[in-house]
Amino acid sequence: MTEPTRIIAIRHGETAWNVDTRIQGHLDIPLSATGRRQADRLGEALKDEPIRAIYASDLTRAWETAQYVARACGIEVTKEEGLRERGFGDFEGKTFAEIAELLPEQSQRWRKRDPEFAPAGGESLLALRSRVVGAAERLAAQHPGELIAMVGHGGVMDVLYRAATRLDIQAPRTWALGNAAINRLLWTPEGFTLVGWADTQHLDDDALDETTG
Repeated sequence: MTEPTRIIAIRHGETAWNVDTRIQGHLDIPLSATGRRQADRLGEALKDEPIRAIYASDLTRAWETAQYVARACGIEVTKEEGLRERGFGDFEGKTFAEIAELLPEQSQRWRKRDPEFAPAGGESLLALRSRVVGAAERLAAQHPGELIAMVGHGGVMDVLYRAATRLDIQAPRTWALGNAAINRLLWTPEGFTLVGWADTQHLDDDALDETTG
């Protein structure tokens, strides 16, 4: 029987665009000063964990967050594009309010979590789920019996939570997706299991809970 892989799943630290509720998607937005402080506290909180590998989205906000954990744990980070945020196409760079005003029909489909809806040039929820779950399963399968970290984005955390709790892709969200929060999962070939979610005790500031990436 395959030993379970323990996973610490982390959303990147805060960015200025998170505060502005501006969609980031695949745009490469750096951490804010607050985000760097969050990442530093995150690294301090995880420094004694027996993490064997760290995988991170190649987008700067996630990659930089992962570097704080890597320095604290004394290991390298491996880039994994499968952990990128959802591609939001024409939504990227716009605030929630701007999307509602400029693209009302698309905004409504997005808000209703239409699984097949993709903004022009972006990804659908179905495509995002396939990409993220596929990447997370592939990475976890390489580390039976070990603890690994995956650093990604709000959309990535949402997919992993749903995979671990068997929630439908359209179910309303009732859980936090905090910046630099510690989320814990187990993986076996049978799938993901939720162990703990949204631990922010290591942060002095309230973590944001937005869907802007």
